[in-house]
Amino acid sequence: MNKKQFWQLIEATRNQVSNPNDSEAVARMAALLLASLPVEEIVAAEQVLWDLMVDSYTNPLWAAAYIANGGCSDDGFDYFRGWLITQGREVFERAVADPDALAELPIVQASAADGVDLEGEDMLGIAWKISSPRAVSGTAALDCTSSSGSVLTGSETGPTRSGTTRVSLS
Repeated sequence: MNKKQFWQLIEATRNQVSNPNDSEAVARMAALLLASLPVEEIVAAEQVLWDLMVDSYTNPLWAAAYIANGGCSDDGFDYFRGWLITQGREVFERAVADPDALAELPIVQASAADGVDLEGEDMLGIAWKISSPRAVSGTAALDCTSSSGSVLTGSETGPTRSGTTRVSLS
């Protein structure tokens, strides 16, 4: 998976959740979509995610996060950048290039008015939320756990025509 494919995954995820501004829902759906991909693609997606984290590790963006959230520790900045990734490519790239542009986003304005932090800690662990496939009675099992502790489990039901693995969630 390259950056373009990663951003397509995020866009598909944002289109499938009921509230694309809910970073936890976006992260949960992204993990579910990743779970259906070959392991190599999951690893590549994780690398792209961390490359984006490196690309966005700038003092001006940290200052914008500090202002938007009323403070910003080093972990808080990681979570802010996780949130920023859940907002999609256009918002992410614009904010990295011009952090002041964040002030124009309705979600940022609403969060500031309500005193809600912009954070997406769950996004940072989307690949980790998918446990590695393990043999269970001839199938591979996948677990996806949300931060609230709810678990979606699935089992491999076989390859598709394209060679990817089909996963049945329960």
